[in-house]
This record gives sequence, structure tokens and C-alpha cells, in this order.
Amino acid sequence: MSPRKSVFGPSYAVHRTSEEEPSEAPSPEVEDDERPSTPPPYSWPTSSSISALLAPRAQVHYPRLPRLEYQLYSPDTFTLSSDHTTITSYEPRLSTYPGALVSLLQSLATVPPKPHIRVLGRSSTDNVVFDVKVNIMNLIVPDDAKSRLNYVKVIGPGELGFRGETKETTAPTVGGSLEEWARRFCEDGAAIKHFALERTVTNWDTSYLEGWLLSLKNSTGYRGHVKISFPLTHSCVVVKGPDKVNRFFSNITKVFTGTRKYEIVKSVWPYADLPRGEEGRRCVVQEEEAWFRDWKDSIKHSILGRRRGWVTVEDRLEFLMQPKKGQPAAWDQVN
Repeated sequence: MSPRKSVFGPSYAVHRTSEEEPSEAPSPEVEDDERPSTPPPYSWPTSSSISALLAPRAQVHYPRLPRLEYQLYSPDTFTLSSDHTTITSYEPRLSTYPGALVSLLQSLATVPPKPHIRVLGRSSTDNVVFDVKVNIMNLIVPDDAKSRLNYVKVIGPGELGFRGETKETTAPTVGGSLEEWARRFCEDGAAIKHFALERTVTNWDTSYLEGWLLSLKNSTGYRGHVKISFPLTHSCVVVKGPDKVNRFFSNITKVFTGTRKYEIVKSVWPYADLPRGEEGRRCVVQEEEAWFRDWKDSIKHSILGRRRGWVTVEDRLEFLMQPKKGQPAAWDQVN
């Protein structure tokens, strides 16, 4: 049987629950977990346990923001990449003690990536004309914590992935235990190695949205080049073995020996329980088409206004409340 490409699909819906509603000002609260039946193999509910590297703190709720433990995006000893996609640590304890690694990963799996939509327009001379971004994190983290569908998935038998080698393989299989994978990583004597947690969004039909956004761009009369993308930031956690000599030597060694990679676990945040078009599909918050109807006017207004930055609920409010003055830019001057 030929190897299957690793695809971690939805299997068990879990959430961090809270019965309290957000107050008008931030107030510390500690969340309790309420989870239903037993998860299937190779997945488990997201955990709120905090490792020694994460000092236990009450969760602070910020009005109008998703109810998350935001300190988990910047744990001690980690640095954030320049593109805001990856945090990386060389902390020796995490590559020495499996329990510390497992506890940390279980904690960091309880927060999602930051998915957003980007509409970038350039002129024929490659100058940026507009760069419009919309955050859609609230569509995978609803206000009602019981509606969340997030879960954690460990690579299963026969799935292709990085299992402690420098290339993708389907072996070894360790029964779906994160603890066992962590033990193997810590006992691995390789000079260059890393263990990664990926945060991902599933069942979000970006191709469908891209078509609608291109049509919206065409309605503005803009004739320049447009690129529509759906970036995920804060989407990867990487623990690397400590440098035994120095960072420069490690980089040189990597060229010749490669990196032994343990990329076997994902924190999955579904947009919906099924792909778009399947019968009985239920979205966490709203359908893609409904989202587009809500935001199309604000996005169009921002394109015409040559916006470079985020479009937020304040832009929607401003557009709805102000008199419509028509097209604020002469697109026939932009090729």
C-alpha cells in the first residue's frame, strides 16, 4: 500500500468552556474544562495544564476579543519569527525532560492560529496601491465556548510525516501517544533536531471566498494586479535541541546532516464540522457567503480608499453610518 499524505481531519470536538460572560473591563478568571465522551485514537481534548515554563495565571478576558489565554502566544524562552508565523525555543529542559515538553505543547495547543484574509493590489510598476487585511479569528473562536470544535491530533498509522527523520516516512508508529513521541525526541542524540506543533484551520473554503473577492475587486474598476491570500500567523511552535557548540556551527552542520524532525502533532481549529457543500454542514459561527455579505461593502470601500492595513468592525460601522460619497479614487489612473 502506498503511503498516504498526512491529513489530520476532524475527529473529536472539544473546547475550553466558561460560563461567565465578558465584563465591560478585563477581569481575571480561571476556566474550567467540561468535555463530553471519550476521544478517538490519536486525538485528545485541548488541555489547560501549564508547564514549568508557563507560570500559572488567571485568564484575563478582553471585551470584544476572543476568550483566549493570550500569554500562551509568547511563552518564556520563545522568540517570534519576523513573519509572525513561528515561535522557537532552544530551552534545554524541553529537549531533556519529556514531561516538560508534553505539558508545554498541551498548553500551547489550546490557542488557535490567527487566520486572516489579505487583498493586495499593485500597479504595473509594482507599487503597492492597497493592502487590505481582515482578521477572521472570531469565526473559529466563537463567543460561546461550547460551540468550539477544536481538537488536537497526533499522526496515525500509515500517515506520511516527519517521524524523527530528515525526510517524511510512515514509520515508526508509536500508538498515537504524544508522551512516547516526546520521549523519543528527548532521547534522540542527533546534533540538530526539532519538535513542532502546528496550528491549523480546516473546512474553511478559501477558494470560494477568493472567487467572491475577485468579483468584488472587478466591481471597483481597478485594473492593476491583485493577489488574494489567506495567511495564518502564530501557526507553529518549534522546540529545538540546544546548540552544543554555537548557532553558526549548528547551521553549517544542518547543511550536511539535515534536521531530524518530529512534526507529528497538530492543534486543529475547524471553521465548520464538514467541508463546504457536504450535507448537514455546521459552521462554528457563519457560512463563508454570509461573512462575505457582511464585509463586502467595507472591503470595497477600503480598496477604493487605497487602504493599507486592517479592516475592522469600526470600518463596517463607519461605512454604515456615513453618507455614501461614491468612488473616492480615480482607478483609470492606476494600471
